[in-house]
Amino acid sequence: MLSLSGDNVRIESYDFGVMVVNGKRYFRDLIITPSRIIENWWRDEGHKLKLKDLKDLKDEEFDILIVGTGYNGLMKVEREVLEEYKRKGVEVIAKPTREAVEEYNKAIRSGKRVVGAFHLTC
Repeated sequence: MLSLSGDNVRIESYDFGVMVVNGKRYFRDLIITPSRIIENWWRDEGHKLKLKDLKDLKDEEFDILIVGTGYNGLMKVEREVLEEYKRKGVEVIAKPTREAVEEYNKAIRSGKRVVGAFHLTC
């Protein structure tokens, strides 16, 4: 896990299976929070995002959760995730990872507290 300063986090590039964040290349799924990068993020079922897959976010405060659903958008966000974060007042945006990266960088520039959960393949 890499600690960060939320103001300086930027996804520089993404292509199938690789993402560059602040100059470092990642080859496995990851979560970026305002304070840290959680590397080698794994879900209970690889192509379904369940609430328990986001347990590492329980102590984080953020306004937007951006989910990169994979290169071809094959990962599905379960209803329980959408409902729980809506209840907390967190906007959830789920898009294929290339589009999610654009949303993430745009949201970061706007000054919002953003978490990005990115599936890098499929």
